[in-house]
Amino acid sequence: MVKHIVLYTLKGGLDKAETVKFIAAQLEPLVGQIPGLLHLEVRQAFNGMDYALYSTFESRQALKAYAVHPLHLEAKEKFFHLLDSRVAADYEC
Repeated sequence: MVKHIVLYTLKGGLDKAETVKFIAAQLEPLVGQIPGLLHLEVRQAFNGMDYALYSTFESRQALKAYAVHPLHLEAKEKFFHLLDSRVAADYEC
């Protein structure tokens, strides 16, 4: 199993709570639609970055396939312009 954690900051002037809810609504439904994606949650952070994405995958290959999957790319297209920065880490367990 692979865990994928991403921390994001949003562009200035956005309502953080509403923006995070919007992003979560785009990404969380992908569970069950993309092979190998076992769990995904998006939550507003209360210190440091604006929000966190936590997801689990069956394997490294599943994570790699998710990154280019058409449903993921379509979802990302709806909110990527709202992001300022991101940092990610992946690990196996």
